[in-house]
Formats: sequence, C-alpha cells, structure tokens
Amino acid sequence: MSVVRSEPVGWLVDHQAYINQLYRCCHHSPPDGHCHRYVFRAEYFKVEKPYIVNTRTAGQGSAVNDKSVKGSKRKRKGQELNQGELEALEYHDKVSLAIQDGTEKLVEHLEVEETGSREQGTALVPADSMLVELCFMAKQLLEEPQRQVQVLTSESGPDLEPLSCLTENSSSCARLVKLMGHQYLLPPRCTFLLSDVSRMEPLLGYKKYDVITLDPPWENKSLKRCKGYSPLFPWQIRQLPVPLLSAPGCLVVCWVTNRQKHLHFVKEELYPGWSVEVVAEWHWVKVTQNGEFVVPLDSVHKKPYEILVLGRYMGSPAQQGGGPGTRSITVPDHKLIVSVPCTLHSHKPPLGEVLKGFIPSNAECLELFARNLQPGWTSWGNEVLRFQHLSYFQELDPKKGGENCCCSHAPSPPDPLLPR
Repeated sequence: MSVVRSEPVGWLVDHQAYINQLYRCCHHSPPDGHCHRYVFRAEYFKVEKPYIVNTRTAGQGSAVNDKSVKGSKRKRKGQELNQGELEALEYHDKVSLAIQDGTEKLVEHLEVEETGSREQGTALVPADSMLVELCFMAKQLLEEPQRQVQVLTSESGPDLEPLSCLTENSSSCARLVKLMGHQYLLPPRCTFLLSDVSRMEPLLGYKKYDVITLDPPWENKSLKRCKGYSPLFPWQIRQLPVPLLSAPGCLVVCWVTNRQKHLHFVKEELYPGWSVEVVAEWHWVKVTQNGEFVVPLDSVHKKPYEILVLGRYMGSPAQQGGGPGTRSITVPDHKLIVSVPCTLHSHKPPLGEVLKGFIPSNAECLELFARNLQPGWTSWGNEVLRFQHLSYFQELDPKKGGENCCCSHAPSPPDPLLPR
C-alpha cells in the first residue's frame, strides 16, 4: 500500500514500502523450495537531512543565505530576473502557502523508521553501465515484430527474447528474467514495451487506456550534458499518439518541471492538441524522513515540489458535444502528494492508489517514458527496465522466503492493495 495517510489536502505516500510489497517472492523457486525475496536497497530512500539547509531555521538568527530568501533576485552580472524567472516567482507565491500548510498537516504524525536495523555500508551498484547498450538496442528494433505480445507464463524460461514487442508477466508473482546477460525483476501482472518514440506501434491497437501518465524528458540545460539523457523538443512530445491510446474520459497526468515555459506548453498547446481538457493541478512535495522539505520552500534555484497537470481526454470533435468522453468523475484541484523521494534521478512515486477515486474500477493504466514497472500497468520507454535491474535490489534471507510470501503452497487471493 503506497498511501499511509489521506487528508482533504492530499496524501502521504510511502514509495519504498510500495516497491517492497511487489517482490515478496520470485516466481521461480530454487530446488530447496525456498522463494527468493527482494527489497529495494534502503540507501536510495535514506533521506535523513535536507539537501540544502534552510538557515532561517538552523539557529543562525539573521544570517540568512540570500539564495533562500523569498523574493530574492539572483545577481547575474548585474541583471535582474528574466521574464521566465519572474513568472516562476509569481507562480511560487500563489502555491507556496498551500504547500506549506498542507505538508505540515500530512507529516504531522509521520512515523520515522528506525535506521539502526538497516544494513549499513552497502555499496551502491547502479545499472548505468547497461543503459547505453540497452537504449541502443531499443533504437535498433525497427523491424516489424513477428507478434505483438510475448506472454511470460509459469513455463517460460528466464531468458527474454529480443524486445521488439510488448512483454507481459501474466503471473501474480514477481519473476526474475535475463536480458543481454543482465538480470531484471518484473513485478506481477505487468506489461512493458522497450522502444523509443520511433517504435511505438506495438502499443497501438493493444488497449485503450483509462489513465495515461507521462514524464517527458524536458529540455534542461544542466541535464543535456548528462550521458544517456536525450531530451525531446515540444513538437516531438506533441506527436505522441495519446489520442489513439485513450479511452473516452481517459485521465491524462503529465509531470512538469518548475519551468513556467513547460507548464504553459502543457496547458495551452499539448493538452488542447490532444483534445485533453485541463481539470486540475497537483504538486508532489519531497520531504525527508523527518518531514522537512528536502530544500527550503523559498529557495530560488530549486523547489521541494514538482507539478502534475491532470486532464480529461474529451474524444474527437464529434464526441465533445456530449459523447461518452465528457462523462467523467470530478477531479479536485490543488492536491498534494507528499513522500520521501528516491535519490535516483526521475524515480517518481506511484500514482495508482491516489488516482483510484477518480477513474473507473479495473481501469487500464499506461505510463509513458517509464523507468520502472508497476503491477497492472503497461509501461513504455527507452529506459523502461532501468530501475528493475537486479543491482538496485537486495535479496533477503532465502530461508525466510516463505514468510508472508505471495506464492505459498496454497494459492492466495489477489492482494487488494495492488493495482490491477
């Protein structure tokens, strides 16, 4: 279960616990009958202190760092803030009070996990060495696939075939697979397609979705220099076949950086071009394990929150006059999702549980530009398996694998807390 507290202002989410519940056992048991159990390495969620200290609350009196003073102007060769920075400041002024008060409400009774029981000193083994090769392979899959979907069953071996089509883990258990000599953990009941924007055809005609989330690789000057980061231009994002993938009334959720240029683009160009009506704007607020903002709320250069723009797909022009696409559940505005963030870049918290009240039951869900997999979801991207690499996980004692295991000797009913 990802939501640990729900209030009118939003939700407190435990991202780490959500991941760990997905890998209570591995589908293939060793000869001795023990199940393999995994947890996401705790180091990646060990955010005990803010990244940047707010000197106003650090006992330094009036010695305030001018980078974190509300309304401060960045001195850049004597220049004032540019238009984009002024718009960002105005936007922040409008939302900061609600974020401050709402976050305090949600973390009021935050239970801090004791860190003494965690394994200390574990070396982080990122899978980045595989990313370049994996992305290159995805971009080379230009041949017409022989089939649209490969289904992994209990009889399937651990080796994945070349990923030129959708891959389904149809099991109710997680499973360990191999691809190009590397091991990956797949959550139960997940589907994924590894490709770039030039090879999305297998998704078309597969399903129509009630929820589509996307986290585009926005243009970012600092990230352009990062190896493996390939930003998309706005015209490329507009060409995503979201209308062809959407069921009438589909809820579209787009992650947006704090650049006002990107926010305006989503609201004024991207969504209208897809026949998506903006219905709400939410914020993901990042806090430490003690409930503090990871950076001061009024920091000029960074913010402890990111923006989500939610919209409803209204269908074709013929449907907009009262067709099924207009009959949808009201989505409240200005909700907060508060969580301890994963320290891995662009590892977003799960949205399935917080969206449940605003989508149909048994909704079909799709994540675009995904870097990890979720049960019950279809995921697409050229790094879709990135955070499923086994190096990001730690195996628990196999002798205790039967405890709380989802594939015990007797079949158990589906977990009601997991999305379907």
